[in-house]
Amino acid sequence: MQNKITQLFGIEYPIIQAGMVWASGWRLASAVSNAGGLGLLGAGSMYPDVLEEHIIKCKKATDKPFGVNIPMLYPDIEKLMNIIVEQEVKIVFTSAGNPKTWTKFLQEQGITVVHVVSSVKFALKAQEAGVDAIVAEGFEAGGHNGRDETTTMVLIPSVKEKISVPLIAAGGIATGRAMLAAMVLGADGVQVGSRFVASPEASSHELFKKWVVDANEGDTQLTLKELAPVRLLKNKFFQDIQEAYANGASKEDLQALLGRARAKKGMFEGDMEEGELEIGQVSGLIHDIKPASDIVHGLMAEFNRAKAEILHYLG
Repeated sequence: MQNKITQLFGIEYPIIQAGMVWASGWRLASAVSNAGGLGLLGAGSMYPDVLEEHIIKCKKATDKPFGVNIPMLYPDIEKLMNIIVEQEVKIVFTSAGNPKTWTKFLQEQGITVVHVVSSVKFALKAQEAGVDAIVAEGFEAGGHNGRDETTTMVLIPSVKEKISVPLIAAGGIATGRAMLAAMVLGADGVQVGSRFVASPEASSHELFKKWVVDANEGDTQLTLKELAPVRLLKNKFFQDIQEAYANGASKEDLQALLGRARAKKGMFEGDMEEGELEIGQVSGLIHDIKPASDIVHGLMAEFNRAKAEILHYLG
């Protein structure tokens, strides 16, 4: 399947594995790339030396393209960027910041730059900054999210209407049918996060994976908009947040409740009560843990079946 996204990245299928904190290490990224998609290392949870280690291991595990996702609010971002250049990584996805800050620098090093946005406004800013492609992520997505709560079904055609660079849809995509729907809406490819958390290669804790598989529709909710909007599974920590709101908590109170390393405690260390459990709404459609290669090939098989059904229906 060749289109703007497969040609841009040199991959077989227009499927990108999201660079998720505490889930997207070298094992997952290389497995997705080897299966024909684009694997991303999630640098948001990595110290610079850890990122370098994961890049080196990923290069040994695959000869296919892979990339790095970097939240631009990361405190040591200059060190991360220098490591990416030194290790000759060719694809970088940036998020949570101004794309003008690093796009030109990276492109001058021969790196393809993609920026993640949650609105038409930020998509236009990313295009103005000169990025090579844009990920538009609806608020169904797990982890940190847009404040406007725009759904993927509304966001993708809205962004498509305004930009000319290739567009990748994200948020609520875990099936081939959802992939087809996103591309009918105007996307050139999809970024998939939550579905890849439920894989053996994901570096997240096994208990977290089990909670994702056991989740039902309605088991996640967007919260902490006063700090940075984040979609979480409902556990004791989530209920503590709700109680704090009910008691009139200030922004400072919420920050104190959140503390430090709360996401690591939950998703990586497996504390299902006190940890922050970031996952998307689509977790309610994820019922098993299976290899990343099976996920990639399953997405494409269902995509092709759904496309054939539509064509048959249209007759």
